Amino acid sequence: MPPGFLFGTATAAYPVEGAWDADGKGRSIWDTFTHAGGGVVDDATGDVASDHYRRWPEDVEMLADLGTNSHRFSVSWPRVQPAGRGPANAAGLDHYDRLVDGLLAAGQHLMATLYHWDLPQALEDDGGWLNRETAARFGEYAALVGERLGDRVTHWIPVQEPGIATMLGYGIGRHAPGKRLSLNAFPAAHHLLMAHGAGAVALRSSGARGAVGCANSHAPMWPASDDDADVGASKLLDAIWNATYTEAMLLGRYPEDLQPLMELVVRPGDMPLIRQPLDFYGINYATPVRVGAPSGDADLPFELLPVLGRPTTDGGWPVVPEALQELLLLMRARYRAALPPLVVTQVGCAYGTGPDEAGVVDDQARIDFHRDHLQAVATVVRQGVDVRGYFAWSLLDGFEWGDGFSQRFGLVYVDHATLARTPKRSFDWFRDLIAAQPRND
Repeated sequence: MPPGFLFGTATAAYPVEGAWDADGKGRSIWDTFTHAGGGVVDDATGDVASDHYRRWPEDVEMLADLGTNSHRFSVSWPRVQPAGRGPANAAGLDHYDRLVDGLLAAGQHLMATLYHWDLPQALEDDGGWLNRETAARFGEYAALVGERLGDRVTHWIPVQEPGIATMLGYGIGRHAPGKRLSLNAFPAAHHLLMAHGAGAVALRSSGARGAVGCANSHAPMWPASDDDADVGASKLLDAIWNATYTEAMLLGRYPEDLQPLMELVVRPGDMPLIRQPLDFYGINYATPVRVGAPSGDADLPFELLPVLGRPTTDGGWPVVPEALQELLLLMRARYRAALPPLVVTQVGCAYGTGPDEAGVVDDQARIDFHRDHLQAVATVVRQGVDVRGYFAWSLLDGFEWGDGFSQRFGLVYVDHATLARTPKRSFDWFRDLIAAQPRND
């Protein structure tokens, strides 16, 4: 990898912090969603999660042992502003202040995400991301965090995966807040993109020094056949899932096919707000998507089909590292001069391997996964694509949203009963790989 390449791990507040009501933290939509029951595997909650809020010094020590040069984490909005508005909760900001100092002492560049899906419930009660005022409230929150942490954080992501927050939270109801609006969820996408823009403006206005980017979920769309109907369906889903966010952020417009969905919510000044200059473009990748034309009386104009002939993770995701290579090349081909340097801000795999009788977690499948995906990144770097980092999801086994604790993505095994941490063999492998890289940070 090139000099200064960011080898990192990633976590997020709700999946790992726990302490859901400690030190003045307000209720989030995920607290409400999980406590209601029925929305998460085994009715799990993040009330305790991995207890990172209290055990962060131990986790930071593991990062120092791992030898990464960067770590991505998120700030919990309701921990900083319990009701999503008004003055900061001092205890919440104090926690992140200590965490930032600890991470710096462990040799990490810091990538802070301001919104990783834990909207304060009080704002959801006012309409959540269907209410454009939520974007303005987010800008105020971003300013508070930027003023406190902006002298030390090196990279900022205002909003994590607005596409997933829209479609899973407001479209199909699999994530909090559990709305089922189908394609009528697009106002939430627009307001999340406005929050991205408002957050970028607020961070820069607050004096925060770090680079400002994004972290959007993207996937290559593979038509099920050469039939015109399948190709057309794949192009439509590509516009919805990929181009909605890239074109809004990089070009200041929405794809032409989606104009009828967006024209009722876009107001003058919205698109220039969304199109803020980006210092890096973050790509979160999971797997390619195979798309066919809908059959029968389908509710949607496309159908998601299995990707055939590939091994899958425990979560059922096909493992296709060359699709990450395809995606990075596609981004360069589509956006060229408009595209800032790329960072792979999230990539990971679920394998449930636990400790053997000797206490060793032999997760060879995870080693193979990250080796092959890092090789895909190295290949496109050699082809001239400007990729500057790779963040493995996740440092710790944690609460995996709708899957609860049924999926394990961590390089570190967490016993969810005792909260004891055990580095896996993938942890040792990643440490050795990083140690072999030239350090020219």
